[in-house]
Amino acid sequence: MRIGVISASRIPSRAANSIQVMKVCQAFLDLGHEVQLWVPGPKPEISDAELQAWYGLRQLIPITWVLNIPALRRYDFAWKAVNRAQSWGADLIYCWPLQAAALSARRGLPTALEVHDRPQGRLGPTLMKSFLNAGVERRILPITRAMKDWLAVIYEVSLEEPLCVIAPMGVDLDQYVDLPEPPEARDRLGLEETVTVGYAGHLYEGRGLELIVELARRNPEVKFLWIGGEPDSVEQWRNRLAERGVENIQLVGFIPNERLPLYQAACDILLMPYEHQIAGSSGGDTAQFASPMKAFEYMASGRAIMASELPVLREVLDEQVAVLVAPEDLEAWDQALKDLSQDPTHRNQLAEAAKALAVRYSWKIRAERVLAGLGYD
Repeated sequence: MRIGVISASRIPSRAANSIQVMKVCQAFLDLGHEVQLWVPGPKPEISDAELQAWYGLRQLIPITWVLNIPALRRYDFAWKAVNRAQSWGADLIYCWPLQAAALSARRGLPTALEVHDRPQGRLGPTLMKSFLNAGVERRILPITRAMKDWLAVIYEVSLEEPLCVIAPMGVDLDQYVDLPEPPEARDRLGLEETVTVGYAGHLYEGRGLELIVELARRNPEVKFLWIGGEPDSVEQWRNRLAERGVENIQLVGFIPNERLPLYQAACDILLMPYEHQIAGSSGGDTAQFASPMKAFEYMASGRAIMASELPVLREVLDEQVAVLVAPEDLEAWDQALKDLSQDPTHRNQLAEAAKALAVRYSWKIRAERVLAGLGYD
């Protein structure tokens, strides 16, 4: 099948949505489909090898960068991208931008739409209604059951398969094969040999970073490793920590996706201390609907996980695979961390259960599910 993929993500970018787009395209290629990706902006000065390392890709994804006018809020990009995908002869238009999905469906083209948040802007709800009511082969792909349920209520539509398939984020399992044990991983990376607690991801509001700082204060014998973040945010946090005299948090900044599993493997425990409100790369609050990519990477890494007990995270995690703690309850987090750091048996039990569960969330299995019965699969 020829799949024309349209994304509004900037390529390359450190944003999770950018990484997801590339992993989805790779999964389609792994299944033997032909893929062409259209993204906005000028073509960047980056080599194919650098792009593959940035996203941890095994093969090159065909990408076309499409110039657009910022004032038109990507509507011109959606128009151009759909035109090009149609001219390319796509059997399926696979979209993230709602504008592109609505236009594609209106033209009678088989269309799939990923939905990660509520439709935004003045025209967002109208475009969503247009897509849902289109008389064409189409599929809507909310990333969580909470997102699906919200859409069904707001748009008064029955969202059942095959029209709707819940599609959580995924993980590239090939990157997590034969990872070293934490001491060996730390040695390879030149990290201090001690109990290490990791956090991977951006340094946005709502990620529980202040809670991690307090945990570091209370557990000076533990090393905390922060993996990721934009350069400005990393530097700001380094200055904050120095001012507060917190010396057991190490920020390593952005790590190419190709090397991310080794850094996660260097940790004995991995944290997801999300708050009740979570800021995303484009702002807003995603706490009600989020499907964090790090949850699936953490599971695949075979390390013990501590996470906030949010309803949306419980769609994937339970007490068999993670220690779940009430968000922002510092005392509970501190006690849970102390208990887990001193109990290697429990850590191993959680890690093995999480690793087994991760197999169900590979990008390839996800791709098979979202394409089943759609287009020319």
